[in-house]
Amino acid sequence: MHGVSHLLRQPARLAIAVPLTAGLLLLGAGPAAAHVEATVSAGARAGAGPVTVAFEAAAESSSAGIAAVKTQLPAGIPPAQVSLVSGPAGWALTATPDGYEVGGPPLPQGTDAEFTVSIGQLPADRTELPLKTLVRYTDGSEDAWIEEPTPENPEPENPAPVITVAPAAAPTSAAAPSPTPTTSAAATSAPATATTSPQAEATDDEGTPAWLIALGVLAAVAVVGGGLFLARRSRARS
Repeated sequence: MHGVSHLLRQPARLAIAVPLTAGLLLLGAGPAAAHVEATVSAGARAGAGPVTVAFEAAAESSSAGIAAVKTQLPAGIPPAQVSLVSGPAGWALTATPDGYEVGGPPLPQGTDAEFTVSIGQLPADRTELPLKTLVRYTDGSEDAWIEEPTPENPEPENPAPVITVAPAAAPTSAAAPSPTPTTSAAATSAPATATTSPQAEATDDEGTPAWLIALGVLAAVAVVGGGLFLARRSRARS
């Protein structure tokens, strides 16, 4: 009976062990979780600013607390544009040649580092910005979250936190030029062509029509001619 009972228990043990083993395998095959998370403020857009970014660095050392968190900024964000908004008591932000470091009194072992920074303006040519980060502990050890996905390694073991923002706003079109003021009809109308009637052209400087002058000349000639004719006739009779 003891042997039969033992055999009956084996299938039950196997039924429990198989799903548990499969679950562990699935967990081991899954992507590496990001142990430093960065969250950008809602509505953030490329080329705009300022924006706030909240960091949460997990404390993974079993023997030391977090002393500082150092971040490398992507190209296009000068370190001088970053300032600390909030963080652990006594922590301050110090600019570095390629980014900044936030640190201060060490946090208790097992306490995550949570802080928020402000970035003056984001680059306009990118919507995904990796923020490579080092977590420093009081014992001198570091956690480096600096790997970016590649085609060969789309899920790196130690991924850098990444913030994603909306594309840059479309440039505003230049203001349309104001319409040219309408020129008054008097200014735009073509100058009246000076037309002179034949009669006007035939007038002399004093305004007397030329035909009237010609008639007077003819009349004078007729009178003179008539006078000469009568004088000759009178002489002939004499």
